[in-house]
Amino acid sequence: MSDVAEKARGDHPFAYGSPQSSGVIRSVPEDFQVDEIAGFEPDGEGEHCLLHIQKRDSNTDWVAGQLARFAGVSRADVSYAGLKDRHAVTTQWFSVCLAGKSEPDWGGIASDEFQVMSSTRHGRKLRVGALKGNRFKIVIRDFSGDRDEIESRFGSIASEGVPNYFGEQRFGVDDSNMASARALFNGELKRLKRQKRGFYLSAVRSYLFNQVLAARVRAGNWNRPLAGERMMLEGTRSHFLATEIDPTLLERHQQMDVHASGPLWGRGEVLVSGEVAQLEQDVLASEGFWREGLEQFGLKMERRALRLPVSSFGWSIDAGSLEIAFTLPKGCYATTVLRECLNYRQFSSLNPLRESRT
Repeated sequence: MSDVAEKARGDHPFAYGSPQSSGVIRSVPEDFQVDEIAGFEPDGEGEHCLLHIQKRDSNTDWVAGQLARFAGVSRADVSYAGLKDRHAVTTQWFSVCLAGKSEPDWGGIASDEFQVMSSTRHGRKLRVGALKGNRFKIVIRDFSGDRDEIESRFGSIASEGVPNYFGEQRFGVDDSNMASARALFNGELKRLKRQKRGFYLSAVRSYLFNQVLAARVRAGNWNRPLAGERMMLEGTRSHFLATEIDPTLLERHQQMDVHASGPLWGRGEVLVSGEVAQLEQDVLASEGFWREGLEQFGLKMERRALRLPVSSFGWSIDAGSLEIAFTLPKGCYATTVLRECLNYRQFSSLNPLRESRT
């Protein structure tokens, strides 16, 4: 298990070499700001109330519970599009089903932890994943490094993107999600809430995906399509098989319209062929326990882009601090970008893995 834990923690190769700069993140919540980009337009009517909320140093699920109590509804009647970092200042959307109930005065729930910025009616419950992406503004304190080196690195990240690793947060504190997944696959965990089981299965899929991506980063082809590649269309879950790599496909890849992909393991065909199929088979040959466990629980084979485009990337350096801002698609991790920028460390009083899937 120790070897698995080491791999899961994110000790993976860098796309642009080991960063030379360093600094501290999350010294205060305001140093890590996240704004959710909605993937929907409110209807303006219906039995659901959409709430645009700003929270500070608080957990998404905890906020949902507070909304349920304030509105006098079941916790199951409150939903959100995605989890947001705890030790941060974030904005995101929640929905509250008020069928047969009058709408409360949301201003009465304001606190130091969160406040309702706006509300509107909507005809459908907000589902997880109903967002386009997230905007980040991050301040790094005690910054140390060569300005020319880091600005050159930033230029590469802005134009080429970064390897789309799952962040270490996915694996839990001290890789606890992987340990629980092992117990689940061994039949030692029998009564689990659906959400918990989902966390453990997702951790295993993420672990296997990261192993394939790390192998391709080492080989220098994580951002270059190979014969037999399953290409993902940018911003969608659609994909197609590329048995040959022609100039048109290379141009689309250069323009970030399509991306090479890696496996989200499950039942069914591997979806790739040729050179890529052989590569993935070789990397995952020793991971039979995890692959079989995912298949046993009925997950279906899917794909995830190997490359993460980083848009609206900007930065400034001033008096020992570095501020960076960028936008990521949904389901991606700011820490995946940060690790390519510099050797960062969490402010010492924090648990770095509280909550940070975006």
